[in-house]
Amino acid sequence: MNGSPVNGPSNRRQFLWQLGNGFAGMALASLLDRDGFFNSPARTGILAPGPLALRPPQLAGKAKACIFLFMYGGPSQMDLFDYKPELNRRHGQTANLEQRRRDVRSGTLLGSKREFKRHGNSGLWISDALPNLARHADKLAVIKSLYCDSFAHGSAMLQMNSGRILQGWPSMGSWLAYGLGSPNENLPGYVVMLDPRGGPISGAANWSAGFMPAAYQGTVFRSAGQPVLDLDSAAGLTPDMQRDLISTANALNTDHLATHPGFSELQARIASYELAFQLQTAAPEALDLSQESRQTLELYGIHESKPDSHPLALGPAPFGRQCLIARRLVERGVRFIQIYHGGGHQQQNWDAHNGVEENLRIHCPEIDRPISALLEDLDRHGLLDSTVVVWGGEFGRQAVSQGGNGGRDHNPLGFTYWLAGGGTRGGTSYGETDELGHAAAVDRHHIRDLHATLLHLMGLDPLRLTYAYGGLQQKLTGVQEAEIIRGLLA
Repeated sequence: MNGSPVNGPSNRRQFLWQLGNGFAGMALASLLDRDGFFNSPARTGILAPGPLALRPPQLAGKAKACIFLFMYGGPSQMDLFDYKPELNRRHGQTANLEQRRRDVRSGTLLGSKREFKRHGNSGLWISDALPNLARHADKLAVIKSLYCDSFAHGSAMLQMNSGRILQGWPSMGSWLAYGLGSPNENLPGYVVMLDPRGGPISGAANWSAGFMPAAYQGTVFRSAGQPVLDLDSAAGLTPDMQRDLISTANALNTDHLATHPGFSELQARIASYELAFQLQTAAPEALDLSQESRQTLELYGIHESKPDSHPLALGPAPFGRQCLIARRLVERGVRFIQIYHGGGHQQQNWDAHNGVEENLRIHCPEIDRPISALLEDLDRHGLLDSTVVVWGGEFGRQAVSQGGNGGRDHNPLGFTYWLAGGGTRGGTSYGETDELGHAAAVDRHHIRDLHATLLHLMGLDPLRLTYAYGGLQQKLTGVQEAEIIRGLLA
């Protein structure tokens, strides 16, 4: 087009085709498709669907949305869900265990001080650290035999989110956005919320689109104040003026894009301008909790004041606010919401080097009531069957004591996750670690199997969901064969 204005049938067609990659074009394409506009052969090729246009699922998965509750730092499996009476019996004895990669050394076994009981009709073991969540035992599908490849927070988090220990690979939310698109025309398909104490150590790479088009990356929402930084328009700029400015900028960007096909950053910029314009009204409405009843706000603990039990403790209000926002986003068609709990370093997150009991006293009350409320609220709104909720961190903790205050070090050899809703089998305890809770021993599954299972629940075939890059058909689960964990499925 060489900088010329958009005129003539050919240029107009090319302009509309490229504009389809913008948010307005994506919304228009979706609306026209609902009206059967594209059924006519004469219309084919005039408008291209945007990068987040709806795509049919490959499988008959029940889940339409996913809420991933990420416990940054690595929660202690043997103090929460993985009851180990033998570890408690041998408390204070020594054992030779792998405490870093290929570093086997003697350590003093640390039994749990938590009291475990069976809960629900299923009799799942859950400790007294999570009394509210325990009421939902029959909704939980707990896997106790996961393992991953890294002892370090940064690389382990990347692997849990993207399947690789290195940066540059698409995150799971990006794979879902690529595979399914978004049913929402005013909000991102992939939203991330961070702990007010800080974000994860490996940063934005955890919600990156990697080598995929940038439109598939996560959008960070703040749960209080302005939802997205720098979202407001400049002073004195009316909505009509802003609309004209964005339309003009996108027309120029689209003109340039015509000579740079496949330049995903520019496509994402066009989409981001449109999305930002829509977000100015859609995001504040989605985050407006004044629309919720007093009973709902109390359920999540949103009005609870900051406790004085520990200087690092926040209480349930911040995480409760995020969990309620997650439910509201699911209602509005957001595909993937990831909430990070824990920020900063060590006792500010689940990294219990300096004392596991202190760590649990800080963080369990912060998540227990909100997660219980989320499961109850999703169920009450008829959303739990179509929403899979995932809970876990980047790894687990060691069975031996660290330091002088009963700390636990990192442990990727065996740890626990649980899933609820979205076609999972509630009341399930699947897999086992060894008698000390140190390493996965029965029905062991690498986290690539967890990824394959989540894709399956969302209606995507982990073998057929591929993206061509670097001469290979890349997959979230990588080149090694992944197994769907059938024992977690309803």
